[in-house]
Amino acid sequence: MDIYDDIGSIKNVGEKRRELLNKVGIYTVKDLLEYIPRDYTDRSQITPLNEVEPGEEYTVKAKIKGDFQVFPRGKLKIVKTVISDGKGEAAVVWFNQTYLKNSLDRSKEYLFTGTFNLVNGRLTMTAPDFDPVREKESLNAGRIVPKYRLTKNLNQKLLRRLIYETIGEAESLVREFIPRYIREEYNLCDRVYALKNIHFPETSEAFFDARRRLVFEELLILQLRLLMLKGEIKKKQSGIKFSFFETEPIVDRLPFKLTKGQEETLDEITADMESGCPMNRLVQGDVGSGKTAVAEICAYIAYINGAQTAVMTPTDVLATQHYVTFKELFSKLGVEVVLLKGALKAKEKREVKKKIAEGSAHIIIGTHSLIQEGVEFKELGLVITDEQHRFSVNQRRLLTAKGENPHTLIMSATPIPRTLGLILYGDLDISTIRTMPAGRQVINTSYVNSSYHERIFKFILKHIKDGRQAYIVCPMIEENDKTELKSVKAFVNELEGTCLREVRRGFVHGKMKPVEKQEVMDRFAAGEIDLLVATTVIEVGINVPNASIMVIENAERFGLSQLHQLRGRVGRGKYQSYCILVSDSKGGEAKERLKVMVKNFDGFDLSEKDLTLRGPGDFFGLRQHGLPEFKIANLYKDMPILKEVQGLTAKIWETDKFLEKEENRSLKERIEEVFGVYENYQAGL
Repeated sequence: MDIYDDIGSIKNVGEKRRELLNKVGIYTVKDLLEYIPRDYTDRSQITPLNEVEPGEEYTVKAKIKGDFQVFPRGKLKIVKTVISDGKGEAAVVWFNQTYLKNSLDRSKEYLFTGTFNLVNGRLTMTAPDFDPVREKESLNAGRIVPKYRLTKNLNQKLLRRLIYETIGEAESLVREFIPRYIREEYNLCDRVYALKNIHFPETSEAFFDARRRLVFEELLILQLRLLMLKGEIKKKQSGIKFSFFETEPIVDRLPFKLTKGQEETLDEITADMESGCPMNRLVQGDVGSGKTAVAEICAYIAYINGAQTAVMTPTDVLATQHYVTFKELFSKLGVEVVLLKGALKAKEKREVKKKIAEGSAHIIIGTHSLIQEGVEFKELGLVITDEQHRFSVNQRRLLTAKGENPHTLIMSATPIPRTLGLILYGDLDISTIRTMPAGRQVINTSYVNSSYHERIFKFILKHIKDGRQAYIVCPMIEENDKTELKSVKAFVNELEGTCLREVRRGFVHGKMKPVEKQEVMDRFAAGEIDLLVATTVIEVGINVPNASIMVIENAERFGLSQLHQLRGRVGRGKYQSYCILVSDSKGGEAKERLKVMVKNFDGFDLSEKDLTLRGPGDFFGLRQHGLPEFKIANLYKDMPILKEVQGLTAKIWETDKFLEKEENRSLKERIEEVFGVYENYQAGL
């Protein structure tokens, strides 16, 4: 057997089982061995029946004592019997498993695992797992038992057995790729031991040793790959070299003075642009920190150097917002700004594409339309992607491929801790704008339950009568019988019965056509709509200085960073602004998060707390960054290991940038294996 053999080559895996395993991502023997358990149940302790307590899960060793009884109840058939271990007894109940009365042997002992409860005064175990007591080790009881992600008709017992039998051959199948000098320095167990004990831990200590090894290798391979990618970019010497940096004409037109953070970021960017190598830089900053102004200055630098700039945004609304802002700023400088988006008519698209190809369009702002075939640039020198987490690495590459190694500037308003940034954006240089423009107001934030709705509506009405505008954000578009979440359409109808029934209302959500969304947003921006009810489609790219109230329904459904983004839609003008978080959640974690929002206004601090409270799985998805999903590492919980790995990769990078030394060759082969497979997957090969 070879580790890359199809999973169907394993004993007891026929076509049906092969299809089931494929559904959970297991295609080869390697996939099976590296299918990490999602959780574990400690069934190593066997408890006498006379010591169990109702409401708790236990593993007991017992025999069948009573007769089997079957009770029909509607479509259910309840199977019931009694078990005994000589010290106590308990009733056991299963559902629709009548075959058990013929398959369980009264003469044999079984290990039963499940939760005990008192039913009609009798200790009862409902639908327990069970396994006969064997001379050889059980995989399902009497030990620490792995639990895997499943699909319909694929059960835990089958998966455990397949992995256990395959892992028995691990020594001949598994290749060690971490060099001995690294394993010894960082006290890492070998890979065979790690895989055996991540699935079937011999002891708790063996499990932690196995997990440390597998987390370390996963982070090491990813970090080295990103550093190599960054090095490959730096090695390219054919980047466009900009020579002119007279930015006063554009800076003087800005309505505010640049902050220290903006100036420092621009210094880093201009150094990249004149280096002769393609810039590949991320600019991250809080809501309102002035990232757009930095992008505008960079676009002007490209213009005076004879190059075009492409600005790609994830939505039509954000593209239009940028178009309006850029056009107003550049209108008197002889710079042609054009907009390319899906909602344009065919004739308009043709005219815009012609200007881009001829070079008469200097700054091109658009959505994914920019990366479509038929969009050709005459001299693309700078690519800017806004709200970068909405784009994959491949989408960014498709845009940069339309020029000759253009400079790339990536903007993100979701700030993350630098240590995590080195993983998520390891192929980029990172600039951070920490300082906020002078006069940026603090938004008065409060957290209430839905009983406050009448007071909230009266508060909104008062401000609308004073000439202001307001947002109400709902997590859903339409009502769903299975949830109690507020929906945009239902909320708009509910307002008919409130004091807000006479105000000019509008609504917007993601399922609307781009033209319809834009029309509503234009009317809101023009002051023709007083109250806008929306989903999170307004999270980015909305700039209405007259809007002073943001109400967020079911606020517990959003992460801190997203709530902060939504809050940032108000407080953009001269008026005191308010954010009201509405939630009836009784959960402790949800309440804690919302209380954090009330007291904290720094996006960087909030992103740290979001990671602490929710974990990285909710904070961001790796695939949106163009990276493989982690099988075992947790970027927040494994921060100490991540720091060790980053220290190691820095040392390797100093002495062997592209892993050409003999001692590091196995690492390079592993990187090529992991990322070759993943990048082919991404490309659809």
